[in-house]
Amino acid sequence: MDYILKKYCPRITFESYEDFYENFRIDVPEDFNFAYDVVDEWARVEPDKMALLWCNDDGEEREFTFTDISRLSNRAANAFTKMGIVKGDVVMCILRRRWEYWVIAMALCKIGATIIPATLQLTTKDIAYRANSVGIKALVCVNDDYVCTQAEGAVKQAPSVEQKVVVAGEREGWLSFDHMIADESEEWTRPEPGSPQATKSDELMLIYFTSGTTGNPKAVMHNFAHPLGHIITAKYWQQVRENGLHMSVTDSGWAKFGWGKIYGQWLSGAEIFCYDMMKFIPAKLLQHMQDYDLKTFCAPPTMYRFMLQEDVASYDLSSIENFATAGEPLNAEVSIKWEQLTGKKIREGFGQSEGPVLVATFPWIEPRPGALGKPSPLLNIKLLDDDGREVEDGEEGAICITRLKEAYPPGLFVGYFGLPEQTAETVGGEYYNLHDMAWRDVEGYISFVGRNDDVIKCSGYRIGPFEVESALVKHDAVVECAVTAAPDPIRGKVVKATIVLARGYEPSPELTKELQNWVKKETAPYKYPRIVEYVDELPKTVGGKIKRKLIRQQDGITDDDKIHSIGSDRSAVDESWKSNES
Repeated sequence: MDYILKKYCPRITFESYEDFYENFRIDVPEDFNFAYDVVDEWARVEPDKMALLWCNDDGEEREFTFTDISRLSNRAANAFTKMGIVKGDVVMCILRRRWEYWVIAMALCKIGATIIPATLQLTTKDIAYRANSVGIKALVCVNDDYVCTQAEGAVKQAPSVEQKVVVAGEREGWLSFDHMIADESEEWTRPEPGSPQATKSDELMLIYFTSGTTGNPKAVMHNFAHPLGHIITAKYWQQVRENGLHMSVTDSGWAKFGWGKIYGQWLSGAEIFCYDMMKFIPAKLLQHMQDYDLKTFCAPPTMYRFMLQEDVASYDLSSIENFATAGEPLNAEVSIKWEQLTGKKIREGFGQSEGPVLVATFPWIEPRPGALGKPSPLLNIKLLDDDGREVEDGEEGAICITRLKEAYPPGLFVGYFGLPEQTAETVGGEYYNLHDMAWRDVEGYISFVGRNDDVIKCSGYRIGPFEVESALVKHDAVVECAVTAAPDPIRGKVVKATIVLARGYEPSPELTKELQNWVKKETAPYKYPRIVEYVDELPKTVGGKIKRKLIRQQDGITDDDKIHSIGSDRSAVDESWKSNES
């Protein structure tokens, strides 16, 4: 058991969180390459070990061993090489949840090419911007009319793109992936160490384009050591089981795919379950969770909220040993209801596209509704004020990864492509500031407040959106909500709640007043939303994160209105709020 993990971790079992935090280590070989050292290695030592079980809404189902993935990726590597892809080339993949993603990602990893996972929602402008920013050489897209049309438009504006490959079918003007690999050899030889074609752990493997609070999306760079950082994510937070089915609900274009559907899971020997759904329908997801005998499960809080609108207790989810969530903070009420219906707690994790899980409820930690958990080992997480000093318990601070010059953690991004000054400013010093605000209690639990630019300043008070959202979702009428700042001629800004109502509820002035009074009772009265707007759905990223910035912009709150001060003292917060949140 844990054959692969033991190659990179001196210890894999621990007696307590403190033991884990102090003694967990990852040894990063100079030439680590995930495709060779994990996929091919599993195929060598356990040829029949299962790697992937894939199904879709059309009734298709396929299961792959590591041997299958190894051989298919060899064929794909041969095909891409003939197409002209070599080490250092950049390839963008827009593949939804198609099983081919795993094959193509491993093929590019073997070649030493850099992969850019991308979402189906990208427009022509988005794709062209990415292609011209990093010199994309090839596009690999699922056979979807919208996706392929946007890609075709982008190619006209992006001279670096030489090839277009379509997956799952044929398309005029595109190379067919099926045809490309049909007659290719299943043999592929790893380049000799030290040869120009061989990869090193510190070379570029993966790029995520991630939007900051201002400006164009930045190209976040990860090296070949990045997958090793996700041992913490999969083994110790999601608690995947070797040979057990793990499901993370995410599209291949989002960084959570790397968190939950490939790297740490395969390092741990788990089998990945992928339901390639065309649309999220809560009842269908619950049915798949029941029918496929899953062992571990992870989804964004939004999906848990909508599943709770169904009769969760009527589904047999007893095979699932661990539920996890990330992407947005989990409201306490959702966690409590889920445990009541399933008998299992939801373990929260927190992080970014820039790294592995940073704060989580690890096995030795009792999940506490409203709290993220405790810091991951190796990352030296601290809550710092504007001057880089660690804040006291009960005070707000920015979540920071410290001691970068002493021990740069595996899994953390290594900079922004083509932006050396921003790279130096962000990760070239003693610490990396995520600009996410949180506070720590006396037992070491960290609770999320909000993005620094999401925090609302109203009449001299600082109000974190998450605490107000958590109060609102405790009301039966509210499925989910987003709390933001809205302009006010007297106060400057006031709290606004944009709300999706549960079944059986309709917008009305009476309901608005009821919800406002509810918040006044659940938390400090000054935090109640003075403006309430009802919507059918909230704007979200493909990964499930609420786009609060978009709501603010629609209400006339610009980037110039952001709040930058941090370090306020939570000791002044009233006890009624604290009892609800901690």
